[in-house]
Amino acid sequence: QLQVVESGGGLVQAGGSLRLSCAASGRSTVSNYAVGWFRQAPGKEREFVGGITRSGDSTYYAESVKGRFTLYRDNVKNTVYLQMKSLKPEDTAVYYCAPTVGIPSAASPYVYWGQGTQVTVSS
Repeated sequence: QLQVVESGGGLVQAGGSLRLSCAASGRSTVSNYAVGWFRQAPGKEREFVGGITRSGDSTYYAESVKGRFTLYRDNVKNTVYLQMKSLKPEDTAVYYCAPTVGIPSAASPYVYWGQGTQVTVSS
């Protein structure tokens, strides 16, 4: 079993920034996995936001966030970060992270999920 916890969400004005964190505990830690980030807005399906490989050498982003969001990780702290800048009202959603193996993409296998963290961007 792996417990995944997202944190760092909140209310921010359009154009602002937030940094989300993803940690895991239990049988392993997030440092042993690639990590994907997803978001789900009310009434919409969950969508892939981006992913970072286990080493942190490679990152992948959805077109909608490319250039505004940055993924990085600190494997000593067992934490993956999603830095979000130039936030828009359409970024409002619950954000989730999930460990996976291999290249993190929308189609990767994700077994363990956290409760998510709410991001609200006001106009």
